[in-house]
Amino acid sequence: MARPIIIAILAATAFTAQAGNWNARMLNGNEIVVDPDTNRATVTVHGVTTQLWEGTHRLQDGSVLIIRSGVAVPNKGILESRELPLPEPSEWEDAPIIGYSPCEKLVRRVCGKQGQCVDVTGCGPSQQLLSMEREEREASNNTNLMTFTSGQCLKADRDKEYFASCKP
Repeated sequence: MARPIIIAILAATAFTAQAGNWNARMLNGNEIVVDPDTNRATVTVHGVTTQLWEGTHRLQDGSVLIIRSGVAVPNKGILESRELPLPEPSEWEDAPIIGYSPCEKLVRRVCGKQGQCVDVTGCGPSQQLLSMEREEREASNNTNLMTFTSGQCLKADRDKEYFASCKP
């Protein structure tokens, strides 16, 4: 199933540095380093280290690193390097959803009820979680039950720093 992807996206919510800097090489061989405390990415070119420029960067391992507003959007490698624990699904999986789902609530809180805050850091990952929750629910026999991703959204909703509430 899509659990590794879900874990990677949710892990973006917990930016406490449990490991050192994450690093990788760009296709041209230049080294990229992402600071675990700030998520700021730097690149070393000819011995000079500067902030990595905005945009999408293809890495030697075939993965991609996106820099948005000067901050690295955590990719699977970054998230795996932070070794975040997997939540226990027994508490919430297959519980009935009443009203908005946990991911719908998260998106409404972070991105705004009318999408006023789509440019904030936590909006994109919360929308990805919502998309995955919808896919899981559609694939289920009962679309009104919480899924694995629903639980990830419950956990993400507790991280008010990364998933900050929309303030239009």
